[in-house]
Amino acid sequence: MRRSKYVRPERRAGSGPRTSAMIASLAAPGQRTKAAPFGHALAALAGTRPDIVGLSADLAKYTDLHVFAAAHPDRFYQMGMAEQLLMSAAAGLAREGFVPFATTYAVFAARRAYDFICLAIAEENLNVKIACALPGLTTGYGPSHQATEDLAIFRGMPNLTIIDPCDAHEIEQVVPAMAAHQGAVYLRLLRGNVPLVLDEYGYTFELGRAKTIRDGRDVLIVSSGLMTMRALEAAQALADDRIDVAVLHVPTIKPLDEATILAEAGRGGRLVVVAENHSVVGGLGEAVAGLLVRSGTVPPAFRQIGLPDAFLDAGALPTLHERYGISTEAMVRSIRAWL
Repeated sequence: MRRSKYVRPERRAGSGPRTSAMIASLAAPGQRTKAAPFGHALAALAGTRPDIVGLSADLAKYTDLHVFAAAHPDRFYQMGMAEQLLMSAAAGLAREGFVPFATTYAVFAARRAYDFICLAIAEENLNVKIACALPGLTTGYGPSHQATEDLAIFRGMPNLTIIDPCDAHEIEQVVPAMAAHQGAVYLRLLRGNVPLVLDEYGYTFELGRAKTIRDGRDVLIVSSGLMTMRALEAAQALADDRIDVAVLHVPTIKPLDEATILAEAGRGGRLVVVAENHSVVGGLGEAVAGLLVRSGTVPPAFRQIGLPDAFLDAGALPTLHERYGISTEAMVRSIRAWL
């Protein structure tokens, strides 16, 4: 009865599974992908780590935790449609020495379970890993499922590390890094058939570190999550116009790698663009802008590519990404106009 307004689309009575918009792939046609990288990486790690347990709020299939559940059924806990209970149970397991990975949708963690994450997990500095699917604009189901403000909500929470990975290659490396880190972690999870991009660049994830994926003399794109993939595509397209674009990938939103960002932004003469799959309010863009202003390293020009401060439409993801300016083509047009 509690959720009559927001019944999850994949479970509407009498309709059968409705998953096309919920699990739409972010990959371009012909792009390489890897299925359920989070679930497979966690299941593999748990094979050597008996302290790892998995919990989900009735969404194991839609957060790829079903892979872990199949491999380790005795360590999987289905908490039902109760995100506050999910976080409280994870906190209790952490107190008993386990390393719980709790999964749900980002909107439910950020909006419905915030106080429980804050007081039961973060304030107590407990070792809970929160992996949340559908961050930003990665579903076409509209405001009830689009977590366009999750970074703004969580960045102000002490004792919480925040990670926004780009692709399947990085997610596979993020999982053991999360488990090795002592403390609470919030992961913006890409699930399903996740693109493979960063393996072509010899990239290695390091918690708390930003890394230059490609260099360039004209523009510096500071990006996180799937927008690093888009930034690399935009850089290739702009190269045809003799516009040389650097891409600095920032997978750890908190703590921010201030030294690397300042060093790259301080290389004079480049337009600095922050690209993120999040509202322009309260995310990576404002974090970088604040850092630059506080340090006195204000670049010649600074721009943001992100989602508007609005409730977004429902629809097909390619259409929505173009409409709200985070498609590769929209990025290219914006950067051309700013130069």
